[in-house]
Amino acid sequence: MLAALAQTSSARLLRITIVALCVLAVCAQVACAAAGKDYYKILGVAQDASHQEIKRHYKMLSRKHHPDKNPGDKEAHERFIEVAEAYEVLSNDEKREIYNRYGEEGLKSQGGPGGGAGFHDPFDIFAQFFGGNVRFDRRGGERAKPRAPDVHIHMPVTLQELYAGIEVDVDISKQAICPHCDGSGAASPDDIDKCTTCGGSGMRVFKQVLGPGIVQQMQSKCDECNGKGKKISKPCPHCKGARVLRESDMLAVRVEPGMADGEEIVFEGEGDQHPDHESGSVVFHLQQQLHESYERHAEDLHAEVTVTLLDALIGFNRSITHVDGKSEIKLQRQGITPPGHVQRLAGKGMPRRRRSSDGKHGDLLITYWVQFPLSIDAEAQGYISAAFGGAVAWDDSNSRTTRDSKQHRGRQAPADRSSAHDEL
Repeated sequence: MLAALAQTSSARLLRITIVALCVLAVCAQVACAAAGKDYYKILGVAQDASHQEIKRHYKMLSRKHHPDKNPGDKEAHERFIEVAEAYEVLSNDEKREIYNRYGEEGLKSQGGPGGGAGFHDPFDIFAQFFGGNVRFDRRGGERAKPRAPDVHIHMPVTLQELYAGIEVDVDISKQAICPHCDGSGAASPDDIDKCTTCGGSGMRVFKQVLGPGIVQQMQSKCDECNGKGKKISKPCPHCKGARVLRESDMLAVRVEPGMADGEEIVFEGEGDQHPDHESGSVVFHLQQQLHESYERHAEDLHAEVTVTLLDALIGFNRSITHVDGKSEIKLQRQGITPPGHVQRLAGKGMPRRRRSSDGKHGDLLITYWVQFPLSIDAEAQGYISAAFGGAVAWDDSNSRTTRDSKQHRGRQAPADRSSAHDEL
């Protein structure tokens, strides 16, 4: 009996010990994961972020903190390295799973980032996206690569979008360095051999005897390796040895309030990539579409409003919708409004992108045109004759210029334009 009780107590103690060890192991795992770097926070993404989102944030942050753009800034340099390390982990499904479970310590035990063997040069990672055109300080005497042509894209925008601003995600197709062979074109580094024809120089030397004791030496690009100095015995199965692939990339195009027609938005280094070329830029050219009611001249807006002859004589109150499509602009006139009269409303124009003593916005200029009746009956003619038969002050300035002035186009809005002229 006592032996059975002792055996039962030992079994319970063993189970409790096993459970306690499991809890301690889980706590240690959580502590290790929490103690290391937060790669998600470094890139500014959520834990369920997609590969496309991770790539977009890396490109944005790596350009921002690149040492060439922040000379002498040690903090920016360290940040650049952290961003590259975070991208290398989170863009790799296997490393990301290890990191999610065990944190940075788990990666180090696998020889990953921070552990030495698996961490790539942050400049190499950057070069995969931007064509390797950032190694200026690190390779002092190296000859600069030729720059690839820029990619130009015409982007139609409405006047309302130019007024309020807008951000658009644009999906573009471009040439990218093959991520599987890092642009070498070979299946593995062991499949790259030195060219035996040129000895790895990429140039062939020819000697020609012109006469006794006269030898001319010439050199030309090696046709065996096409001047590369290397030959590939087994091409990369992904790019077929082309060293580049086509891929889609998302660019967030930000149209700032007040930008103008024809203005350019430039994404440096986002053009086609190639190991032998510096990537060009992607340039978006804004193309303003016609607006049905407004025209833009620099920072001012222009609109035309047609009023009846009665309103032109006695005044009026009305409202029109602003170019933003939301707010209403109240128009008020007292007394006479001659054809072609321009009313300036301060601060109702386009946003000013530069500080100005004139305010944050330009002006809105309203040009009024008068709509005349097509005909009037005899009774109305009598009332009009009586009204204008008295002491009326007439303005001769408009009557002399209305027929020929471009400003006063004689709008008689506008039932039948074919009859809107005097018969000779």
